[in-house]
Amino acid sequence: MPDGQSDLGARASAFLSQHPDIKAIDAFFADLSGVERGKRYPAEDLPKLMTAGVAFPASVFLLDTMGRSHDPGGKGFSDGDPDVIARVIPGTLAPMPWADLPQGQVLLSFETQEGAPLAVDPRNILAKVAGMLGELGLRPVVAFELEFYLIDPERAQGRAPQPPLLPGSQKRDDTTQVYGMSQVDAFGRLLQDVIEACEAQDIPTGAISAEYAPGQFEINLRHVADPLKAADDCVLFKRAVKGVARRHGVQATFMAKPYPEEAGSGLHLHVSLLDAEGRNVFDGGAEPASKTLLHAMGGVLDLLPDCMAVLAPNVNSYRRYEPNIFVPITRSWAFENRSTALRVPIGPGDARRIEHRMAGADANPYLALASMLAGIHNGIVNEIDPGAPHEGNAGTGFDAGLPMRPRRALELMAASKTLPRYFGEDYPKLYTACKEAEYDEFEWLISPHEYDWYLQSD
Repeated sequence: MPDGQSDLGARASAFLSQHPDIKAIDAFFADLSGVERGKRYPAEDLPKLMTAGVAFPASVFLLDTMGRSHDPGGKGFSDGDPDVIARVIPGTLAPMPWADLPQGQVLLSFETQEGAPLAVDPRNILAKVAGMLGELGLRPVVAFELEFYLIDPERAQGRAPQPPLLPGSQKRDDTTQVYGMSQVDAFGRLLQDVIEACEAQDIPTGAISAEYAPGQFEINLRHVADPLKAADDCVLFKRAVKGVARRHGVQATFMAKPYPEEAGSGLHLHVSLLDAEGRNVFDGGAEPASKTLLHAMGGVLDLLPDCMAVLAPNVNSYRRYEPNIFVPITRSWAFENRSTALRVPIGPGDARRIEHRMAGADANPYLALASMLAGIHNGIVNEIDPGAPHEGNAGTGFDAGLPMRPRRALELMAASKTLPRYFGEDYPKLYTACKEAEYDEFEWLISPHEYDWYLQSD
């Protein structure tokens, strides 16, 4: 049951007593594009914030990546931009070890003035989809894996990113040693500070590894038997990584493809399903996969084209998809095959799970997970066949049925007949209207390449 107002007030008072040096509290949320937005309050306002909530305009969930409102669906300028209520998510009040001054933070969820979940809040969309699985007697167990880059705050020519200086030296990280321990050692203090910041916020972290490019790392979050908490943890984790990196004089970015010639950064989702008795319904016993697992994958692959706009939300997101680099570019599944969209990892039957490998690290965690759970529900209810498991490399060429350009992805999302049942009748069109306006503005800008290519061509 949610914490009552009196309990939240008591928690606020206890927190301030335990941390008397706290000067301010950040109350924030992840918007449509995954951008962190919120307000900073004096510490003494925490009890009121915890019990009464705070007002925000509903249009904050329909902004573009740069924070501009384009009035999608007449929501913003046209309707007078009315306020809604943001409530503190219980269990998210924690200190911010990376802050320059002693601070704490809380994560927010939104409701209407009448107390109903706000339909355009991505967290509420995830809650709705998880509830539909709950009606089938199924509970998702979820883990996120996130790749990110550490980059130098000083940009290279043309504002391009560049790898950071190795701690204690004037040499830049220029090696690509996947799973290389020397890279983990070099940034060991920063990575350990990330782990400790996560511990302070009850974010369960796991393995750390160097990835396929200079300055690229992956940190796994542990499995959580609550999809909302798993996504909350992912949002909190991304903020912690960026904050800790800043304290160490570098920048952390979850941009999907910061370097054209290097690997992109992905957001991998691991999901299994438990029944009312706590049994994993993906466990096939003597078989490597249960029928429920096969149907779940069939549903995810069936809905995948309609969901690409949330799995790859930005123009840059689509640069990550290339052949033969362990980034899926087809609707495919297999056991132990990292070239497929859905991978079934090895392990005992009671730990059987689906790894969804399509999303970029720039995706909104709530929407990415909601899209996967919607596909799972769709597949189980309609007993969708995923086809045979793929053999060999599934990434040699693009799948004609998958939209690999931003505009095409928006077209498929807006035209989807299935997604509105899960995301809400209006949300796919609101999302696409917001992103179309963003892409219009992006394409209106003249890039340096246009001058290089076309200024003298006449």
